[in-house]
Amino acid sequence: MTAEAAEAEIDEEIIVTLSDYLDNVLPPDKKAEVAAKIANDAAWKSAHAEMVDARQAIGETLSGLQKARPDVKFTDDVTGTIAKRSAGRFFGRRTFGDRVPFVAILVVALLGLGIIAYIMWSSPTGSLKVDKERTPGAQGSAIIDKP
Repeated sequence: MTAEAAEAEIDEEIIVTLSDYLDNVLPPDKKAEVAAKIANDAAWKSAHAEMVDARQAIGETLSGLQKARPDVKFTDDVTGTIAKRSAGRFFGRRTFGDRVPFVAILVVALLGLGIIAYIMWSSPTGSLKVDKERTPGAQGSAIIDKP
């Protein structure tokens, strides 16, 4: 192994160890050893400083991204703009379900089912009527009582 390869391997080992150190995943004895190396060794100290700076820069960037949020109607505005500019080529015709809210369709369907049920129940031959004269099991009963 050449001196450059050994140095690159040591640098990688330093980076991995420092990353674990900054993530607080090292055991206490190893953590104290790394802290001592940071205090005494220039390579460890410079790598530690670079990693801390990089983490702070990433943290600032990510915190800045969280502040920028799209407008509530952003999706509708973009969709409308594309539909206007494309003259409807990218969007199919809007169906009935797209134009009418689901709740309105549900209410109309329930009213329709209620009307159909009322008509079936109120008709003289409706299948929803209960025949009070017939007793259950009188038709086609296999049990015959003989005295």
